Amino acid sequence: MTAVESRPAGSLAPSSTRPPARWPLRARLLAFVALTKPRIIELLLITTVPVMFLAAEGVPDLWLVVATCLGGYLSAGGANALNMYIDRDIDALMHRTEQRPLVTGIVTPREALVFGLALSAVSTAWFAVLVNPLSAALSLAAILFYVVGYTMILKRRTAQNIVWGGIAGCMPVFIGWSAVTGTVSWASLILFLVIFFWTPPHYWPLSMKVKDDYARAGVPMLPVLASNKTVARQIVAYSWVMVAVSLLLWPLGYTGWFYPAVAAVLGVFWMKEAYGLQSRAKRGLSGAKLKEMRLFHWSITYVSLLFLAVAADPFLR
Repeated sequence: MTAVESRPAGSLAPSSTRPPARWPLRARLLAFVALTKPRIIELLLITTVPVMFLAAEGVPDLWLVVATCLGGYLSAGGANALNMYIDRDIDALMHRTEQRPLVTGIVTPREALVFGLALSAVSTAWFAVLVNPLSAALSLAAILFYVVGYTMILKRRTAQNIVWGGIAGCMPVFIGWSAVTGTVSWASLILFLVIFFWTPPHYWPLSMKVKDDYARAGVPMLPVLASNKTVARQIVAYSWVMVAVSLLLWPLGYTGWFYPAVAAVLGVFWMKEAYGLQSRAKRGLSGAKLKEMRLFHWSITYVSLLFLAVAADPFLR
């Protein structure tokens, strides 16, 4: 492995010199929405709502679901805005992020900072007042871990950044469960671990695709420092643990027959894709022939269907 140079935050100016005030109002509003990374938040909500159904052993209070989802959006949106504020220098160096609002200059760094802090504060108060204090504490912990633990400490220093930084993305499971029960449980811990072990094999294929971007920006993602063969081997290892953990809900008595059946079938398809990627990497294929994005796209389908099975299981026991 070779060392990757770390770059200080804020070292690059925006790519556009157009003052923010000169942008159309609609474009400015859309830029602030973009700061929250809505597509990522959709994935977080997919893991929150089904857990609420499992915790309630049926249909949870619908107002509670709405309150939890809105609070989750505000929380994750605040964390994402702060992430973009801190990472604006490396975003300017990567093709896939060069159109983000802070890089184009449509939003100023100060505006993004205030926006991110405001959303984080409002989301914490929202959870505390409309959901419960435990959910508020878990939401705040997720923000701090993502912004400080991942973005500020891990991302530019270690190839294990996405492994441990992914903990923040696991927190919606705890938040959904605690919103319904006021506690956390072994069931929520199992689903937390499913997301924890899912995150690296979900994100590393994308990192393989854009590793030149990460290398240019000085971010030591594993595919930048290791060969495709090594990364694929790690993906297979994490995949086996993820599938095994996903099956633990049934023997521990938290689900009926439906969830483990779906989890087993999905696990078979997942491992087929993971081993397919490893086989192509072993043969030295690269570029379009490596087809690493097949696993990335499948990983989103996998987690969506798995958690839909979590939500459906209470009705099929």
